Amino acid sequence: MSDAMQAQKQQHPNAETAAPLLVRKPPAGAPNIVLVLLDDVGFGAASTFGGPVEMPTLDQLSLEGLRYNCFHTTAICSPTRASLLTGRNPHVAGVGAVMNVADDRPGYNGFIQKDTAMIAEILRQNGFSTAAFGKWHLVPDWEASQSGPFDRWPTGQGFEKFYGFIGGETDQFEPTLYNGTTPVLRPDVKDYILDDDLANQCIDWINLQRAVTPDKPFFIHLATGGIHAPVQAPKSWIERYRGRFDQGWDKLREEIFARQKQLNIIPQDTQLTPRPAGIPAWDSLTQDQKKIAARLMEAYAGYLAHTDAQVGRVAQALRDMGQFENTIFLYIVGDNGASAEGGLFGSINYTGQIQGVSEPESLKLQLLDEIGGPNAYAHINAGWAWGTDTPFQWVKTVASHLGGTRNPMVVTWPRRIRDKGGLRTQFSHVNDIVPTLLEAVGIPAPEVVNGVRQKPMDGVSLVYTFDAPDESERHVTQYFEVFGHRAIYHEGWMASAFHDRMPWTHDLTPPQPKPFENDKWELYNLRVDFSQAHDLAETHPQKLEEMKALFMREAERNQVLPLSAWRSGRPGLPDLSAGVLSVTYREGAEGVPEGALPRIFNRSWSIRAALDVTEQAQGVIAAVGGRSAGLSLHLAPDRTPVFTYRLFSLKLVELRGQRPLPLGENKLSVDFEYDGPGWCKGGSLTFYVNGEKAGTDTLPETPPAFFSINETFDLGLDRGSAVGNYPQDAAPGYPLVHARIKAVDIELR
Repeated sequence: MSDAMQAQKQQHPNAETAAPLLVRKPPAGAPNIVLVLLDDVGFGAASTFGGPVEMPTLDQLSLEGLRYNCFHTTAICSPTRASLLTGRNPHVAGVGAVMNVADDRPGYNGFIQKDTAMIAEILRQNGFSTAAFGKWHLVPDWEASQSGPFDRWPTGQGFEKFYGFIGGETDQFEPTLYNGTTPVLRPDVKDYILDDDLANQCIDWINLQRAVTPDKPFFIHLATGGIHAPVQAPKSWIERYRGRFDQGWDKLREEIFARQKQLNIIPQDTQLTPRPAGIPAWDSLTQDQKKIAARLMEAYAGYLAHTDAQVGRVAQALRDMGQFENTIFLYIVGDNGASAEGGLFGSINYTGQIQGVSEPESLKLQLLDEIGGPNAYAHINAGWAWGTDTPFQWVKTVASHLGGTRNPMVVTWPRRIRDKGGLRTQFSHVNDIVPTLLEAVGIPAPEVVNGVRQKPMDGVSLVYTFDAPDESERHVTQYFEVFGHRAIYHEGWMASAFHDRMPWTHDLTPPQPKPFENDKWELYNLRVDFSQAHDLAETHPQKLEEMKALFMREAERNQVLPLSAWRSGRPGLPDLSAGVLSVTYREGAEGVPEGALPRIFNRSWSIRAALDVTEQAQGVIAAVGGRSAGLSLHLAPDRTPVFTYRLFSLKLVELRGQRPLPLGENKLSVDFEYDGPGWCKGGSLTFYVNGEKAGTDTLPETPPAFFSINETFDLGLDRGSAVGNYPQDAAPGYPLVHARIKAVDIELR
């Protein structure tokens, strides 16, 4: 024994016996857990639940496990994810709406507090390996930069491994990725697609865990990019659905409804709810509008089918390594109902449309063949979203009705679940997942995590349903609220109040808000009315009043009040760009959220860059945004400077220098003169190279709020999707080589 070891033993005579305590041991025989969450999928989209999209992975898992047809989400993504991972109601966890529209109310501030610890941290402390792959969308905007803090990033919430994207969406072909908290470029491989990459990363991580710690169970959260916009998928998958949606959404809804009854996914006496007045009938569309809409839905279906195939690769990997039998595999088909954010007539580049930027029908026809590919940022018509939410009313964000909150779930655990292919109809909610997993694994819900006393779980374990298809539901009360749309469920009854925000409109310049007391409440008995088709408010007024009072009690208890229909802005919360009129960035600036930049929209601005170049200099100097919209300052392979401004699909400005830059120090600048006052106006761009005017152009309009939801500002490369038309053989990000950036300044004028 060495002198050092002898000294240590004298100081700690029980060190040898104490050492095993340093290794956290899981409960004996604890299963692995794979928690899959798709994005923006309606109840009636998947073949397993009567939909038009073939999903063989979900089909197979449903035959080996249980289908849940009364499972509920929150109607929008961030609250669903907060509730899913904490076991609490979303407002209790501080996430009442999507992260980029948080405000200063405790239930909406976007802070997941330490008193609502995530399942990953609980399992990690009980001997599990933990990893998250894909979408997160639980980091407040002001904490999403490389300045941190990082305690609300996945690796600060109990996940030992994270590979994916932080915001609400990303480009499938050129995603904005992070490994842990570090910005990374996507792998430089042929035919790259994000969900394929996520499956690869997931499988590789499992293989490593099995090689190094074969007796240690693992917990994986796989949150796919699919099928949130942009609607993008390999062309071969889209072509499988060519011509499959020419009948339109009204007929599609009838077809789905019939299949749902054939499969006994819904009761035989279910009624098909009517089309909302705001969504046009398919037959009212012109032939060109139908052509555009059908192609959008073909791409959407190919996207969903491709996503399911990647989930299947993970399930097959578990089978191949002999781990599937003792793995709880939860497959949740959507974090809310299908999204109508593509608008009534669909979109080629929906990021502009949601801000009110025009998208002429002629442009959609011109770019028809680009739908689903890397050069489009497409989204489906609201009619398709409603159609794939069959048989329910409404869509994503409408928390008052089941079209926004009812999602399919399949649970497979071969070692434990005996009723293969069974259907479970008990009311359940996304907050039930954590209690279910803890009971299944044999870990009690902790009262204290990392020294912080925990709030009680709101969810109820669903383990009782595994062996009892007819047992009474144990989750008897649940409120819902998003953007003022609200509902309360209690012992089979649901009271619902639709507020004033149509799910296909975007209120950057909102009208006078509607008073909440003017909302019409509806009442449904879901035990005899599966689809929420028969409003009983007039015949059961006393019951409705009881339900409304119950909603207010639950709303107060869960930090929902005061009610507010989100419009815009984040009063009372940090804002990295507030009051910033100019800023200087230097080499190393990477992963800067667009919201942290000086606000260049709706006003004049300048960008100036100083750099030293050598003979073979080329690559991106500075870029923000991506294929949806953005700007880029870069050097062509011959050292010629180029400025690109991408205005969604409306216009691409490319201003080029007259000659290659001279060797040594150079200065580039761009001035934008805004045509305001007001929002969304156009203006003129002027590009200067070493003080000489190199080119000018005009923009017919400009974004009122942002270029993209997920892309970042970076020096020395263009992370995520490309703003400029860089060389075809360029490496991902077209990184700057043979040059040194001295400074890049952004100044508001």
